[in-house]
Amino acid sequence: MAARTSPSERQRRLGAELRKLRKRAGLSGDAAGALLDADRTRISHIEAGRMDVPRNGLYRLLRSYGCPEGPLFDGLMDMAHDRGKGWWNEYDADMCRSLLDLAEAEERAAGIRVHDPALVPGMLQTREYAEAIIETLPTGDETVERSVQFRLDRQRVLTRENPVPYHVILSESALRLRIGSERVMRRQLLRVIEVARLPHVTVQVFPFTAGAHSAFAGPFILLSGPAPELDTVYLDRPVESTFDGDSERIAEYGKMFERLSALALPSVDPEAAPETHEVRDSLGLIQHLMYEL
Repeated sequence: MAARTSPSERQRRLGAELRKLRKRAGLSGDAAGALLDADRTRISHIEAGRMDVPRNGLYRLLRSYGCPEGPLFDGLMDMAHDRGKGWWNEYDADMCRSLLDLAEAEERAAGIRVHDPALVPGMLQTREYAEAIIETLPTGDETVERSVQFRLDRQRVLTRENPVPYHVILSESALRLRIGSERVMRRQLLRVIEVARLPHVTVQVFPFTAGAHSAFAGPFILLSGPAPELDTVYLDRPVESTFDGDSERIAEYGKMFERLSALALPSVDPEAAPETHEVRDSLGLIQHLMYEL
């Protein structure tokens, strides 16, 4: 079996977790290879995500590495035998690898937490808002349309039969930044309220009055795995976005998100009557911004 040259994030993460477990068990690459009747080169390829491991072989490795049966064990087995096929494969020729990996990760996630200090995140964007953003990039019309549709297709995880719990903290600056026309912005703000009506969605606004925060450094997406050891964070950057599976850094981003949530306005409750808003909340601020347009 030839080694793949461009493993997906799921394949890389599986390999990294197997390497962690092997080292924790004190086994060498040669010893691990013997469990599969293979050499250490095969183990090296597996741990780099460049080769798959048969189901019975993975089971043998996990048991030998001392991984107890449970969420982590089952999660690794699922990661190994997920073929990585989904709607995102239709965009292989159009989207960069990190976005394709993000779409796959969102589909597999047990929960998603998002903060973006600059823009309304893609999961909440209307077609017109997304077009207005993507049209600023140096791409052709056909690429713009494909990029917009890809962004809208990612939103399926919020409306499918078993939707993913989604918690987003929007900055007031993102809601005030004029993207496109007044009509585009008004429809975008209405879209945020509409999505907030979904029972598994939590929308909060981080207001100007809350002051500065370290999260202003850039947007991030926390993706919960089937076990805490399989959580990951996606760092959305202009040039090259990356995934980070380091448990300590993920914990730091988790704490950052919790602090942001505590400082942000109470979540949107579209069912609450205006007269019940005794304190300033996220819905009140969004409605106020709509009236300003």
